[in-house]
Amino acid sequence: MGVYFYNQWYDVLNNFSANAVEINGVLYPTSEHAYQAAKCTDPRGKREILAAKSPLQAKEISNQTYGSAKDPHWNAKKLAVMESILRAKFEQHQEVRDALVQSGNQDIAEDSPVDTFWGRGKNGTGENHLGKIWMKIRSEL
Repeated sequence: MGVYFYNQWYDVLNNFSANAVEINGVLYPTSEHAYQAAKCTDPRGKREILAAKSPLQAKEISNQTYGSAKDPHWNAKKLAVMESILRAKFEQHQEVRDALVQSGNQDIAEDSPVDTFWGRGKNGTGENHLGKIWMKIRSEL
């Protein structure tokens, strides 16, 4: 089996979960807000992403409105940036730590049918980098 995001016990591992995260003195409403702001090089875009009413809106602003302001080196650094954001979320929220402990040694996967990089994709063959980062953090407990 395994541990999948998008269920009541492990939803805190989801980047859209309502767990604010402070990164470099800035409080983001969700880890998705922090991630989307990190890839944007336009200061105005960063502010709009931070102010987005939802994580989905933060993603849309980043990709659609400020897509041309994406860090040109983003692909080389996105895994490290995501790991630093998830580590901050882990350190700042007891419920995240509890979910990782509760998951035991099970595989953790973002159960996204459309994301084959961060998630497991429609057929379960995706790269699941988000789950891999969570498992790495858990292994250090």
